[in-house]
Amino acid sequence: MVQKAKILLVDDRPENLLALEAILSALDQTLVRASSGEEALKALLTDDFAVILLDVQMPGMDGFETAAHIKRRERTRDIPIIFLTAINHGPHHTFRGYAAGAVDYISKPFDPWVLRAKVSVFVELYMKNCQLREQAALLRLQLEGGGGRDTVDSKEPAGLLAELSARLAAVEEQAEALSKQLDEESADAAAVATAAHLERKLTGLRRALDALEPGADGSASLPPQG
Repeated sequence: MVQKAKILLVDDRPENLLALEAILSALDQTLVRASSGEEALKALLTDDFAVILLDVQMPGMDGFETAAHIKRRERTRDIPIIFLTAINHGPHHTFRGYAAGAVDYISKPFDPWVLRAKVSVFVELYMKNCQLREQAALLRLQLEGGGGRDTVDSKEPAGLLAELSARLAAVEEQAEALSKQLDEESADAAAVATAAHLERKLTGLRRALDALEPGADGSASLPPQG
């Protein structure tokens, strides 16, 4: 069963959170509420999120300050942030949003279809990264355990490599389709860059897997994770 991605919704107004939930419910992911910057930071301590929708104008810790805290933490610095604002902002506010680490800056009232499409891109990227990490972890486990030779009901090395290769091929195919979709839709530069990073990691993992095939010199190492 594929685990659902978590989306963090941060807004001090309950009616705005309800509206966001109504818009994003069609994505069939886990929506997590936070009514303040402090509450959002607390949620980020324990859960992993695909994307954060962050209101700019909140009492106490505003969206800019909250984003700054998120980007300073190693655990959360790479989570995409979409700023939502009702302020009649000019270029200064927009620049401040991107400087704080946002991948997008959307003014209210926003188009529900556009917002849902933007969020869905980051959810897809998050899911592909999760699949990649799972495949890399499985490969590392098998290598560290000597290919599973000493475990009960273990697969033969050749069979294991074939299975890993097939799983990786499925992820590669999905990543390629997603990158093509992003190119056709002229998506945000941040989304395109994230997709390119995913493809580079897939390429590194494929090279490491190919090096384990019979006839390879066996000198290749697994790509670094991160």
